[in-house]
Amino acid sequence: MTPEDVKPKRRTAGFSMLDLLLIIVAVLGIIFVILPNMARSRARSSRIGCTNNLKQISLSFRQWSLDNNDKYPMQVSATNGGAMEQAQLGSAYVVFLVMSNELSTPKILFCPNESNRKRVQAITFAPTGPLGSPSGLVPFTPANNLSYFVGLDADEAKPDTIISGDDNFTIGKVRLSAGLLLLDTNSPVTWTKERHGNMGNLALADGSVHSYTTPTFRAVLVKTGIATNRLAMP
Repeated sequence: MTPEDVKPKRRTAGFSMLDLLLIIVAVLGIIFVILPNMARSRARSSRIGCTNNLKQISLSFRQWSLDNNDKYPMQVSATNGGAMEQAQLGSAYVVFLVMSNELSTPKILFCPNESNRKRVQAITFAPTGPLGSPSGLVPFTPANNLSYFVGLDADEAKPDTIISGDDNFTIGKVRLSAGLLLLDTNSPVTWTKERHGNMGNLALADGSVHSYTTPTFRAVLVKTGIATNRLAMP
């Protein structure tokens, strides 16, 4: 027997079944920690993007009013450059179209987390793109480019009145259609979960924008001091 024969044989390096199970458990643990945080981060980011949109919308209303005797488009007749008549019929589109110069782009009228697949983000206020523009240039039209309603009773003298906000809410769990909505202070409004997870954003006449739960949304309706809030729904 040679010396080589008496040397212990080396074990082939490799994973045992236990090692493999431990690795799988560790990976699953990491996934369960990271994925919820990523989801929360995306939801938070979409709310912030929506809040920024509404802040720009609120500022546009303020800028427009400075040139129109402190009145908003829904308080000025069409003959004087406003949108009062159409707004009272429930057209949010016309109100925003009147403010196209102040808004600069219709992109901010579309929530980053819009859940309605029939809606698309408009790129230009022009009815058609300029000659030679990309074929995918989406114009701002009366349908499917809006995520936000317009509060017809907004008043700078009443800072708690609602000037705009997310339209993803129901009344008595019934989905809303486009047009004029009469919202009583005791209306059973409820945010849907698709856009901001059972929350929504509202812009007030004082220029502030806040995220509200369903109970606080209902409280805001009371705080406006208006028995029936009129909203132009997109």
